[in-house]
This record gives sequence, C-alpha cells and structure tokens, in this order.
Amino acid sequence: MRWALVRVCLAIAAMVVVAFAVPLGLVIKEMARDRAFSNAEREAAAVAPALSITTDRDQLEKVVASAGADSGMAVHIPAGEGKAALDIGLQRAAGKDIATVRKLGRASTTEVPGGSVLLQPVALSSGEISVVEVYVPESEVSNGVGTAWAVLAAVGIALIVGSVAVADRLGVRMVQPAQRLVEGAHELGEGKLGARVPEEGPTELRLAAVAFNSMADQVVQLLANERELAADLSHRLRTPLTVLRLNAASLGDGPAAEQTRTAVAQLEREVDTIIRTAREAKPQTVAAGPGAGCDAAEVVRERMRFWSALAEDEGRKVRVAGVERPVRIPVARADLVAALDALLGNVFRHTPEGTAFAVDVHNSEDAVIVLVSDAGSGIRDPEAAMARGRGSGSAGSTGLGLDIVRRLAESTGGDVRIGSSMLGGTEVRIWIQLDGREPERRGHRGTVRRRRRGGLVSTFNRSRSLP
Repeated sequence: MRWALVRVCLAIAAMVVVAFAVPLGLVIKEMARDRAFSNAEREAAAVAPALSITTDRDQLEKVVASAGADSGMAVHIPAGEGKAALDIGLQRAAGKDIATVRKLGRASTTEVPGGSVLLQPVALSSGEISVVEVYVPESEVSNGVGTAWAVLAAVGIALIVGSVAVADRLGVRMVQPAQRLVEGAHELGEGKLGARVPEEGPTELRLAAVAFNSMADQVVQLLANERELAADLSHRLRTPLTVLRLNAASLGDGPAAEQTRTAVAQLEREVDTIIRTAREAKPQTVAAGPGAGCDAAEVVRERMRFWSALAEDEGRKVRVAGVERPVRIPVARADLVAALDALLGNVFRHTPEGTAFAVDVHNSEDAVIVLVSDAGSGIRDPEAAMARGRGSGSAGSTGLGLDIVRRLAESTGGDVRIGSSMLGGTEVRIWIQLDGREPERRGHRGTVRRRRRGGLVSTFNRSRSLP
C-alpha cells in the first residue's frame, strides 16, 4: 500500500510537471524571440529619421554605425532621379526579399545563415521606399532560454521529489498502524494475551485498533472467567473425594481395598492439578524439551498392574506386549497416564465382563505406536467417535477421553485412529512422533505404509493377537 501510494503520487506529479513545464518553456522561447526582434525594430526605427532627411552616403554610414554597428545593420536605397542605388553595410538578405518588402511596404523577417534578418521599409523624402536590414543572430534569439529551461527542470524535479516524500510519509502513517494491527493479531493468536495495539494513525485504523484492544481485553476476561469456573468446579469435587477417601480407609486390607484407595488418591491428585493449572493460567500439557518425556513401557506396565486387578475380578483376559525394553517418548508421564486410563476405562465401561483386551507398544527410530484393542462388539461409526473426541459430545459420551488422547498425539506431530482390532472389537491406535515430522497417511485399521522393510510395520503386525 505504501509503495502503491508513492507510485500514484509520482505519476500525478510527473503529469502535472509535464503539463505546465513544457508549455511554459515554449512560451519562454517565444518571448526571447520577440524580445530580440523588438530590439531590432528599435534599431531600425533609429535610422528612419535620418533617411527621411538625407540620402548622403557619408552621413548615413555615420548614422548606421552609431545605431547598429553590433547588430549588422544595412540600408538599401533604390535608384531614382539620376542617382544610382545605394547599399550601406553588409547585405545578408536575398535581393528578392528586399524587393518584396519595398513593394508591399511592410516589415518582414527572413531566415539567413547564422540567424535571421528584419527588413523594415522606410519612406524617403523623394517618395521612394528604402529598406533597413537588421541582422539578429541565433544566439540572441535563444538568449536566456537554456537557463530558463534548466530552472523549470529543477523546479519540476523538486516538485516530484517533494510529492514522493510527502506520499511516502503519508503511506508510512497509514501502513505502520496496519502492520502493528497485524502483528498484534498474530501475537494474540499465538497466545500472547498481553498483545495490544497503539491507538494511532488515520481515523479508520485508530478505530480498528480500539476494537482490537477491546476484543483482546474481552478474551483475557473470558479466559480468566473460564479458569475461575474450572477451578471452582474442581474445588467442589474435594468434598465427595474426602468422603470417598475416608470410606476407602475403612475397607480394610485386600487387593480391592488397596485398588480403591489408590484410585481415590490419584483422583485427588488430578483434581489438585486441575485447580493449580487453572489458577496459574498455564496449559496442563507443554511441549517437551530435550531430555524431557517419559518411558512409555514403564508407564504401560504400571497402569496395567492397576487395571489387571479389576480385569481379574471381571474375568477378562489381558495381554501386554512391547514393554520389555525402555521406550522414550516426548510426552509428560502424567499425560500418558491420563490417556491410557481414558482408553482402558472405555474398555471396562463399554464392553461386557469377560471381554479380553490388549495393550501393545511398537517403536522405531522416528515413531512409537501404542495400541489399545479389545474383543468387544466394536464401534459402528469411528468417525463419529473421533468427532466426539474433538469436543462435540454425543449420545451419553462427552468425548473427553478421546480428546485427551488426541491432544497428546497431536502435541508430538502424530495422530489417533480408530479401527477394527485383530481381537474382533475396537482398536485405538496412538501414533506418537519422535522427530516432530508429520505422520504418513495410514489406513483405516491403523496400519501404516511400509517405511522400511522389516521395521516398525512387521513388528506391529506380528504381535496383534492374544496368545
């Protein structure tokens, strides 16, 4: 916009300068010519009184010398009454031009080498017509024209440069507020809630800046209200959790009692984390830096010990594979625990007792796959389930569990897919990217296109059935 305005002003200024400077230059040239011939007419008029009195050669030479020696004046007197024609001075005009002026009786100009001549008729006392010739050199006709044109050119260039400078300043005044508005919008979009825009510039941009700042203030206020609401709702859970903890303490010893107490303690920790995160206005899941993350194999073993006790009570067959060696992933331990608990909780919640399930971990140099599969009836519409996982909610399911899993995978550049498992039920595949690259396209059943022969895919396919 800035340079467009400069170009428009440059074009307009150039057209104005050309429209006025060119005609003015031609007028100056014509004025210089008129001035030169006016001087020649005055010199010719100075000789006319002497010609009307005498035609003596000596006297006329003195008059011509005193009147126009520098101009190259000449006098042409025709023959008459026994007198021969008389020519005084250097003749430059052609004889026919002189005869024409004498015949017509009016002044005339004609071009000669090096300039022009003025032919002025003068009546003698005898009634004959003499002709006074005044030479006007070209240098006198163009005297001062070059200087005047140079001044016009300088003034025109100064006008153009001045208009461009003014247009540039005006463009800066218009563009800078717009650029600051764009930068503020980008900063606000990146989560910098303190981004504000100076309310300056043209009226329209100033009003836009006021509206942007008002919007940013409302966004900050809305987020603050949401955080306070989340913290308040989470705090209300502490009272029933306290009752559960007291009741769990009175259950005595045994696997079920210990499992209940562990679950209540974990729930209390999660509620405290929610309250603390909401109060501090920090995201619960942050990008893992170098050396951060957790051992996925260790987390899976630990959570499967917890869920295996409940599976044993319900008569479910359980299989865990791929957790013999450490598997480092760029995900916080608490986030992976929450994702696994969400998926395993869905298995217990949505499949009948006695339904088998399995957890498999497959890893390569650039990705880790965590599979949670079951032998239930499966999911009829995986796309609808993933839509609930994006927060839409539907038919008795809030979709928060799948949303937790999806955000964990996408924070690494991976994704989540739902398909049919080798056990005959549902398979949820979590693709965790290790190098931050976008995952390759994968099929509906959760399989991946082969990156390397004998690599992740072959390992993945060999261990997908219960023993």
